[in-house]
This record gives sequence, structure tokens and C-alpha cells, in this order.
Amino acid sequence: MAAATVNYPTGRVQTRGAEKQSEGRVARGIEHYAAQAPSDWFLWAAGASVVGALTLRCLRRKEGAQFVSQWVAPFMLLGGYNKIVKVAGSDRVHSS
Repeated sequence: MAAATVNYPTGRVQTRGAEKQSEGRVARGIEHYAAQAPSDWFLWAAGASVVGALTLRCLRRKEGAQFVSQWVAPFMLLGGYNKIVKVAGSDRVHSS
């Protein structure tokens, strides 16, 4: 794993050793498509999951509400992954 240092006066993060690390074709492909998706999609999907779960709960469909409520965390994790890929993906090392 590459070590990162933070230069506080400028707020710039410098990563050492990123050139030594190499992502595979599959990881670069996933990062390419993940970076194209707007980050808002994942936030809206998580919010829609909360609303859907609350709606199902109000309709007394407890099992369905529990199932849909479990979608919130994966959507939030995907949103975080999307943001990381946009900020620090392997695109800064590889041109393709």
C-alpha cells in the first residue's frame, strides 16, 4: 500500500510509491465506469431506499421493509467508492 503525506499549508496530498503499484485491467475498467457515474445518484438511491422502506413499513410489510432498508448502506458505500475513484483513482498513474 502506498504511503501518503499531507502538506498542510497547501492542502495537497502527495502519494509515494503509486507508480510501483499497478491495477489490473478489470480494476481499471471498473474505475473508468464508476468515475462516470454522478455521485448524486448513490445519495438519491440511498434516500429512495429509506423512503421505500418507510413506505413498506407503513403498509405493514415488515419483511419487505427490512429488505429494502438494507440497501442504504451498500448505496452509501458505492457513493464513497465513486468519490475515491474520482479523487484518487489509478487514472493519475495510468493513461488508459
